[in-house]
Amino acid sequence: MQLSRSAVYTMLQTHAEKDRIIISLPPPFIRQASPHTNDDFDESVKNAALLNIDLSSRLCHQVFDANYKATIGVDFEVERFDILGIPFNLQIWDTAGQERFKCIAASYYRGAHAVMVVFDVTNIVTLAHTAQWLEEARQANLNSNPLVFLVGTKRDLMSEGAYNQIEAQAKRVAQGLGAEYWAVSSKTGDNVEALFLRVAALTFNRAVLQEVQGYDLQKFGDSFKIGEKLDNASEARKKSKCAACGK
Repeated sequence: MQLSRSAVYTMLQTHAEKDRIIISLPPPFIRQASPHTNDDFDESVKNAALLNIDLSSRLCHQVFDANYKATIGVDFEVERFDILGIPFNLQIWDTAGQERFKCIAASYYRGAHAVMVVFDVTNIVTLAHTAQWLEEARQANLNSNPLVFLVGTKRDLMSEGAYNQIEAQAKRVAQGLGAEYWAVSSKTGDNVEALFLRVAALTFNRAVLQEVQGYDLQKFGDSFKIGEKLDNASEARKKSKCAACGK
């Protein structure tokens, strides 16, 4: 069965570069709509990078079989970054939010280091569902505290006045979820690259902090995963890891 593309998959197609260099923490979309107050990487993170602590093997280990995605029927991408001179890979597991996929999805975003909850800015009902979607993701990650991003798509389809009303609501929802808010357009590419740079940088910052503070990153796996959940036309972009229940 042919599956249509989900929001995150569509966003990923708007930027082709596989190597992105980050030397300072990218800013949030709206500073007042972010729970992260630092303007740059943590000092201990920058020091670890300068000392060239053996982070590369932990933060950049790409294992991906092209046949895997076809077998599991989900979108799985690996995005490569170079952050403070350290190679860093994001594993992006792109899932759908329909109820019929709920029982197989959670296993694919379990252990995620960041969760991207996506809604359609032209359909306010999808914003109302985001709390439920995030709760499902958090239930699959009870032993961790993933970074959360609330992402509104299809920004290009709304006038400035109509969007401003949606943004005001989305910012309130983001604050309640402890999420950082972004609005993007997959069609025009607006803010897509900036969003992924921000996700990668914040995930890297936390991962290195955990390493410096004595956490065993191996228990999380060698690469870092983003869980995503979508309601509307993000049909069967199922998970690819085990099977449980969720996004």
